[in-house]
Amino acid sequence: MDILTLLPFIVLIGAMFLMTRSAKKKQAAAAQMRNDMQPGTGVRTIGGMYATVKEVHDDTVLLEVAPGVHAIYAKNAVGAVLDDAEYNRIVHGDDDELDADGTVVPDDASSLTGEPGADKADVAKIDLGKDEAADDDAAAKDTKGEGKADGETGTK
Repeated sequence: MDILTLLPFIVLIGAMFLMTRSAKKKQAAAAQMRNDMQPGTGVRTIGGMYATVKEVHDDTVLLEVAPGVHAIYAKNAVGAVLDDAEYNRIVHGDDDELDADGTVVPDDASSLTGEPGADKADVAKIDLGKDEAADDDAAAKDTKGEGKADGETGTK
């Protein structure tokens, strides 16, 4: 056999080896993360539920999903162990990441577009209702075109 005919097979086997090796590393890291869980740690399950670890057993974990509500989960159901700052930011809404000067960015841009000191009453409102004159014109056109089917014109 020629070396050129074997080269694609060698490359394919090498690629498969590298892919399985990286997958095994990820699995080992996830298992280590689950084994390092401590009571009081915030976690996110693979279903997206945030909870606090109360007890850790061999294959299971007791999670407090709400104050006074406990549930037993398999360790494999824990998707991520979160640090305290991230858990508090997500679950309790704590915003410790504000700028040093305390600048808060508004949720919408309406407060940024108006002139300072301008009242909201001064802003012109757009009337999206029907116009009475347009209704009268449409009714007059309908009476002129009686006897014609849809799509027909008045020309002969």
